[in-house]
Amino acid sequence: MLGRKRSRRGGTTALAGAALLLTSVAVQAGTGTPAHAATTHRILFDNAHAETAGNADWIISTSQPDPLGQDSSPSAETDWTGALSSWGVALQKTGGYSLKTLPSGSSLGYGGTSATDLSNFDTLVLPEPNTLFTSAEKTAIMNFVKNGGGLFMISDHTGADRNNDGYDAVEIFNDLMTNNSVDSTDPFGFSVDSLSIGSDHPAAISDGTDPVLHGSFGTVTKSLIASGTTATLKPADNPGVKGLLYRTGYSGNTGAFFATSTFGSGRVAFWGDSSPVDDGTGQSGNTLYDGWNDTTATNAALALNATEWLSGASGTGGGTGGGSTTCTAAQLLGNNGFESGGTVWTSTSGVITNSTGKAARSGSYYAWLDGNGVATTDTLSQSVALPSGCAARLTFQLHVDTAETTTSTAYDTLKVQILNGSGTVLRTLATYSNLDAATGYTQRAFDLGGYAGQTVTLKFTGTEGSKYQTSFVVDDTALDVS
Repeated sequence: MLGRKRSRRGGTTALAGAALLLTSVAVQAGTGTPAHAATTHRILFDNAHAETAGNADWIISTSQPDPLGQDSSPSAETDWTGALSSWGVALQKTGGYSLKTLPSGSSLGYGGTSATDLSNFDTLVLPEPNTLFTSAEKTAIMNFVKNGGGLFMISDHTGADRNNDGYDAVEIFNDLMTNNSVDSTDPFGFSVDSLSIGSDHPAAISDGTDPVLHGSFGTVTKSLIASGTTATLKPADNPGVKGLLYRTGYSGNTGAFFATSTFGSGRVAFWGDSSPVDDGTGQSGNTLYDGWNDTTATNAALALNATEWLSGASGTGGGTGGGSTTCTAAQLLGNNGFESGGTVWTSTSGVITNSTGKAARSGSYYAWLDGNGVATTDTLSQSVALPSGCAARLTFQLHVDTAETTTSTAYDTLKVQILNGSGTVLRTLATYSNLDAATGYTQRAFDLGGYAGQTVTLKFTGTEGSKYQTSFVVDDTALDVS
């Protein structure tokens, strides 16, 4: 339809004040560990896809599925045997992780009765797989992540086909993301590049709020490439994707050596080389590279912080007093379905409405930004204090309809942003436009765990051009912590 003038009801509501939460979280240097762990996080390392083929030895222990069978109280990387033993031992020593290995000859499943079924774990680590996942395994992996699991994808350079079956990790990961029965439309927002980069020291971006770069196990500054690859990011497909470390000379959507993303309720991390997690020790006969202890990089902190984040454990390390942080599950947004009318939220007059001009997804009220067919800027915002030590997930339902006829130009936009107490934009979560018009509501989801311990403002800003209307309709918001 063409432009129409809405009858605005009510004025701008007052923003509920909230004090900034200042919670001290102890951060140890290097491979230091949190003083206490609030809960046990269950990690499954895959060894069912030729992870020990050739010179590879991507296991935490030769005792499988339970590494404790080799040493029930490891204190050094050599107490367990495998090129990933340092990683496993460091997690084991915190007391907050339960580690298992999927042995060779097994297969990945989700929803079954096996002790190594993915339903029994919080995070799956895929350390340079060398055989394709079956259709059933890809369905299991994708559903595991979609339903809240963490997925750690560690690649290697193109051509690293260690078992000579015609597939390397680059091809295997791209196949997982593009050829599965759950979502093959670039679900994680990145693809793995077919590259073989000889050497480099990718640097971390400047982001003091990111829990992977600044976690309980230390601060990440650099990683290393000793024959590896990168990823190309596609935020238009998944706005949750984020590059954390980049190959020298690259930034933005190209050359991402380490990246994170979300899918459904779950989290994803990508690393472009297996050498950084190689501790140089393993089974006899393997040629290994000690990237874990390389003093020119901070690979151990990166691996451990990422594992913590993937498992929903970010920030749960003990504070300076030696206690532990626990998190009570809650939904934090006030009037999150708008059924109380113009309360709690700050909005342009009439944005929160029960007009019959649009349909609420549930109840009677919703938020209607723009839709006037004239130059308009509408805003909707709410301040919220995110507790420390919690995972945080923002969701909302969005419906877009438009009278624009173009299929290529974004004339009207809706920005979803996170601001600090001073009004500075910390992150633009997504930008929608008239090009996103569709029938009905679609749920949008974003991970806000990186802002734990802060008071932030969630803000929607709709900007409309001067000719044809585009309506951005929001309902059923939620900011869940756990």
